[in-house]
Amino acid sequence: MAQELARGALRKMRTELLQPVAYSMVLGEVLVPMNSLLGKSLSLEFLGQIHCIHCDRLSKKSFSQGYCYPCFRRLAQCDSCIVSPEKCHYDQGTCREPEWGLANCMIDHIVYLANTSGVKVGITRHSQVPTRWMDQGATQALPIFRVASRFQSGLVETLFKGYVADKTHWQAMLKGASEPVNLEAARQELMAACEAGISELQRAHGLQSITALSDQVETLIDYPVLAYPSKVSSFNFDKEPRVSGTLQGIKGQYLIFDTGVINLRKFGGYQVALTEH
Repeated sequence: MAQELARGALRKMRTELLQPVAYSMVLGEVLVPMNSLLGKSLSLEFLGQIHCIHCDRLSKKSFSQGYCYPCFRRLAQCDSCIVSPEKCHYDQGTCREPEWGLANCMIDHIVYLANTSGVKVGITRHSQVPTRWMDQGATQALPIFRVASRFQSGLVETLFKGYVADKTHWQAMLKGASEPVNLEAARQELMAACEAGISELQRAHGLQSITALSDQVETLIDYPVLAYPSKVSSFNFDKEPRVSGTLQGIKGQYLIFDTGVINLRKFGGYQVALTEH
């Protein structure tokens, strides 16, 4: 007999760094523990309405993972420099929301190496460690720099992008556990390859603003997965309002069903009902 577990506005899943990661689906004010639903038949049904995750305005379309178009155009957190931090223009006085930029971008950030679909370099606010790594589906992560602003973290990341990927290949990430890699060895190789560039950034911004980290403990992350798909096909609420199947795993912000996968973060603000069958 079908039992509706919750309904409401979808947000990205909450995570807790346990072994494996503990996931909770967020539907409105309700948190649904997901690990206990592994192996069960579930359905997610899009109820036809999208509400902006910032202003709650009813919207026909979602932009940048959950915003209405006016918020997408207005908010600093939707600006292109969030995706490309080396393009930060706060110091030019043109930030869309200077107070938001001061609180979120002009603070310490971590540059890290992670193993998602292979070794990649990434950045995150210091307060988002280790959440960012779990959201990306990383199985290993190692902080390598602490920097004083998002802009500076972008400059360091850009240096490293010449030698290592900066994006996760999500299909590969969902096909299985990544082969273990030696992140410390990768760090040392990258530091040697980028030594001149790092020194130049430190001269320009100060040693205290760009600090190399050489004594960090690697974080290992395990995910609740019963079985990985041999072929990854993704669901899209805009094309298929109902997703159903046996829940076989959770990794990153993806639910893995025996029928396909869905990235819940992509559908922030969608009104959704979760049902167990």
